Amino acid sequence: MRVLVVEDEKKIADFLGSGLRAESFAVDLAEDGEKASYLGRTNDYDLIVLDIMLPQKSGLVVLNEIRSTGKTIPVIVLSVKTETITKIELLNAGADDYLVKPFSFQELMARIRALLRRPRQLMGEVFQLDDLILDSKKHLVKRGEREIRLTLKEFTLLEFFLKNQGVVLSRGMMMEHVWDMSADPFSNTIESHILSLRKKIEFADKRKLIHTISGRGYKIA
Repeated sequence: MRVLVVEDEKKIADFLGSGLRAESFAVDLAEDGEKASYLGRTNDYDLIVLDIMLPQKSGLVVLNEIRSTGKTIPVIVLSVKTETITKIELLNAGADDYLVKPFSFQELMARIRALLRRPRQLMGEVFQLDDLILDSKKHLVKRGEREIRLTLKEFTLLEFFLKNQGVVLSRGMMMEHVWDMSADPFSNTIESHILSLRKKIEFADKRKLIHTISGRGYKIA
């Protein structure tokens, strides 16, 4: 999943970025409101973590501009402000949750998981196809009785496949949801990761799961 973190304090931004990447998220960072508004309106994020006190444009303005495009991306607001009126204003503007600084990363992750479950109607965090099982919360992958060890990026890629079973995923879709904007779209990183993933989850005595769709992309089925 791909997350936009909007935070002008570098230490906090780096802390959030490293923590979210350790949880298998692809993370883009924006240090001001102008960049945040542009990225939020033009990219397809799964979630936005938005600070309120920003240079150039406030978080409230950024939120209004993103919502004006019709995007329903879940947004968690971070702020040192605790006044009820501020929270009400932001929630009315389209924020999905509000967290007061300082906060624990564990609480932030719990709120992120709660928001990301909403579109799936609380379906849970365990995905299965044939005898392949992925448990997002436990960071566990098994094929039958065999436990499979994946890198963070391989795990995130497999999770994206399993959330879209039977759907042909283009390179652009995978780049948009699994990699951050620093990735080179012209490199062979996607193909390399899919090749590695196939070697780890497909066995001679098991059904093939990841299929190449010529000229279109890949699907898991």
